Amino acid sequence: MPKLTWLSHATFLLEHGDKRVIIDPFLTGNPKAAMQSRDVPKLDAVLLTHGHGDHIKDAVPLATRDKCVVVAATELAKFCAAKGAPSTHPLGIGGGHDFPFGRVQLVVALHGGTVDGDETGKFTTQAAGLIVTVGGVRIYHAGDTALTMDMQLLEGKVDVMLVPIGDNYTMGPEDAARAVAFVKPKTAIPMHFGTFPLIEVDPHRFVKAVGTTAKVVVMQIGDTLEL
Repeated sequence: MPKLTWLSHATFLLEHGDKRVIIDPFLTGNPKAAMQSRDVPKLDAVLLTHGHGDHIKDAVPLATRDKCVVVAATELAKFCAAKGAPSTHPLGIGGGHDFPFGRVQLVVALHGGTVDGDETGKFTTQAAGLIVTVGGVRIYHAGDTALTMDMQLLEGKVDVMLVPIGDNYTMGPEDAARAVAFVKPKTAIPMHFGTFPLIEVDPHRFVKAVGTTAKVVVMQIGDTLEL
């Protein structure tokens, strides 16, 4: 049975059997991080939704430490390779690939596309969401996104939805609840809130707005959930 641990912000550790991946690792410089980068257990992959620093801060260091693959949109994968990542796998929006740990597909997200740390400007990329399938469970990490009509195309394809609710940079609680209504997952988990003052949000606004559309699990930082 897959296990999901929220390390704060949009950073999740996903484990199944002896395989382990991290999504959007932002631990260094994160005031709410559940652990330091050095304490992250050995990884099989680093998965990225986009290139902002609060999503890729520890990506290359962790991939380098564990000699594991970075999976990201093509331009972001190239950036990580240029920064020293030992192995990368580029994907295009809509495309997917089967890895030893499971399947990863990139889906549409609406957000900024700059890559923090790119002094040249040539690695500008497209933000994405991720659908990660492990142990038969389909986890949709929406990344940083606005509410989009494209989410309706994911209905019937998602078991667990990780959805940003922090407002300001992403959807707020009410739009996030509409996104859940579009996707219709079994379980919805709010993320990307409370890390900084600008995204301080009461997650119970999201719980109330979702209502009976899906089961909402409000994880505490450091919590692990069996999926």
